[in-house]
Amino acid sequence: LYCLSARNGAVLWQFKTGGPVHGTPGISGGLAFIAGCDEIFRAIRISDGKEMFRVSSGSYTGASPALRGAFAFYGTFANEVLMVSLSARRVAWRYQHPERRFPFYSSAAVTADRVVLGGRDKLVHGLNAAGKVVWTFATGARVESSPAIAGGRVFVGSNDGKFYVLNLNSGAKIWEFNAGAPLSASPAIANGRIIIGSQDGRLYCFG
Repeated sequence: LYCLSARNGAVLWQFKTGGPVHGTPGISGGLAFIAGCDEIFRAIRISDGKEMFRVSSGSYTGASPALRGAFAFYGTFANEVLMVSLSARRVAWRYQHPERRFPFYSSAAVTADRVVLGGRDKLVHGLNAAGKVVWTFATGARVESSPAIAGGRVFVGSNDGKFYVLNLNSGAKIWEFNAGAPLSASPAIANGRIIIGSQDGRLYCFG
């Protein structure tokens, strides 16, 4: 993990973990939170790169931790979604689909009462704040796109080549768009528009 000066790009510090770090750090309260392939979730102090605490994930992960309040949410390659309490410094709950055992590479989107993320089981998973499944939505391929949430809707791509818009509360499909190529990228939302790129090099903007 590297910390660079925003002014001139100089390396201020670096922290070495036990394996690759594929996820983007989450930043809150002067700490950078990362989960990586060494199976450890870490809190690193931004001012000097010192590790403040660590929590065992039980498996490696390529997802970025999503932060909300005093909690972090991320999926692992042990087919689980974890909520870590940043204050208690422990795993508060683990979710695993009761039947389909596939890794989670998608990063979560989190609201006050929903945790939404895609799985390599071809499903988009909608959980409640207690880590219980509320709904799942089936696509035709892996879901490695990280969902975005706005206006009570979930926006997410799938490797089946389709872009889906779902109801946040129920998981019901509102509309879809067939891009014709895998959508593993994550959508961005701004000014009433949604932008996502596909694996055939196209960039789509929806109003």
